[in-house]
Amino acid sequence: MIDDDECLTESLSIFFHQHQIELIYANDPLHGLDLLETESPALLLLDVMMPKIDGFTLCKKIRTTHSLPIIMLTARGRLEDKIQGFEIGVDDYLPKPFEPLELLVRVHALLRRSTDNNTKQFEPIELITFIGLEIVPKQQLVKVDGSEVKLSGMEYHLLYTLATHPGKVFNREQIIGALKGVEIDLFGRSVDILLSRLRQKLHDSPSTPRFVKTIRGIGYTFIGTPL
Repeated sequence: MIDDDECLTESLSIFFHQHQIELIYANDPLHGLDLLETESPALLLLDVMMPKIDGFTLCKKIRTTHSLPIIMLTARGRLEDKIQGFEIGVDDYLPKPFEPLELLVRVHALLRRSTDNNTKQFEPIELITFIGLEIVPKQQLVKVDGSEVKLSGMEYHLLYTLATHPGKVFNREQIIGALKGVEIDLFGRSVDILLSRLRQKLHDSPSTPRFVKTIRGIGYTFIGTPL
């Protein structure tokens, strides 16, 4: 957890410990970056309003090298902030003040989804290949035209869902259902944002798509050409 509220981080550390989860925290965002490297956490809780560097800027920096799930915690509950969070790779968003039990449920949901995808869903398939696109599920590795691209956890799971069901049209509700664990705070607009961010990283054009095609008024479908 990276949050400058010392009382909150200490109390949540005790709360999570009571529920068999180790919460390592930093009240300084730069120290938090160091902890990401030394501790290799399974999930990150990230505040927005902090000294030195704000949470949105910090999230962008983290997403260049890490794909772990990120839950953003903030007193700023505006829809614009929520959309901005999803645009830069946040997996879930919980406004302050919040109930610790609700946060715990969201943490469990994201951790379970990540674990299930790593140990069950992806194991039977070693390699997924299309012209210009390669997916290595066990490593959650994605290459476009031979070059590796860095995807957030949710971006990767979205791509995997679409690529393993080529030709199937997914509406927004089906995508939300495929991505969430128990109660991930997604909404229709966030799906569009997620698709747009994924397309940018895949160098895919909405007007002349080679991987993800928009079916106007319905949803999205994967159209990659198999090798």
